[in-house]
Amino acid sequence: MEAGRIVSAVRLHESIRPGGNAVRSFRLLDLTLPSPVENLALDEALLDDLEEHDSDPILRFWESDRHFVVLGRASILTDDVDVASCRQDNVPVLRRASGGGTILQGPGCLSYALVFPISLHPDLRDIRSTNRFILQRIAKVLHRWQPAIAFQGISDLANESLKISGNAQQRKRKALLFHGTILYGMQASSIARYLKHPKRKPDYRGDRHHGAFLSTIDASPHEMKQAIADAWHAHVRLETWSQTRMSCAMANVVERSHLHEGEQFTM
Repeated sequence: MEAGRIVSAVRLHESIRPGGNAVRSFRLLDLTLPSPVENLALDEALLDDLEEHDSDPILRFWESDRHFVVLGRASILTDDVDVASCRQDNVPVLRRASGGGTILQGPGCLSYALVFPISLHPDLRDIRSTNRFILQRIAKVLHRWQPAIAFQGISDLANESLKISGNAQQRKRKALLFHGTILYGMQASSIARYLKHPKRKPDYRGDRHHGAFLSTIDASPHEMKQAIADAWHAHVRLETWSQTRMSCAMANVVERSHLHEGEQFTM
């Protein structure tokens, strides 16, 4: 690592020092599980484990090799999803425990999750300050490829008003999960096939359709993962993770994904 990168990583790491206490090292988990349900469940299992044990914060990366739709906790299936296209193409529809809008997961969409103790930094105290704290840092990292990337709307990253990343949170008493996606290869046409034009949208979107609103970053997932890991000083691999919690977390994902609108597309 060059001297400049070392200094940069140290400065960023020092900025998350909570009230003069010793900094906890982030653990890095680069792990994609075989199924959509498992990948959603793992984020939640990591959060539950941190809530109970108050262990080190975690940065996870994953990328699904198949398309599937994920609704936010309060999203409405019929408002957001082209049900007929999902059925025709055998695309699962699941619901996560965090807020935010409906997204399409799949190839070309790098997913990341940060699992923190809320006490780690004062800016993690509420939803809005957490969004700003985390997304401004990630935007700064991505300037290496596109200098105009900035925090936009409630929880987006955009490059000159073109969205490349959506994000959401799940908060517990002592810990929080902040997770999101970065589009680097997924085309807007794929998203438009399975997702309707949203009824709820940020002001900066206006009335633009998916093709005029969404974009990709010209960066490889390997390079982005390395840069984001540097930003959070996540250089120590997480060797063991919450496998004992997975069965419960998966059951929760499946139960939520009945969707309460008379349809179930889980697989």
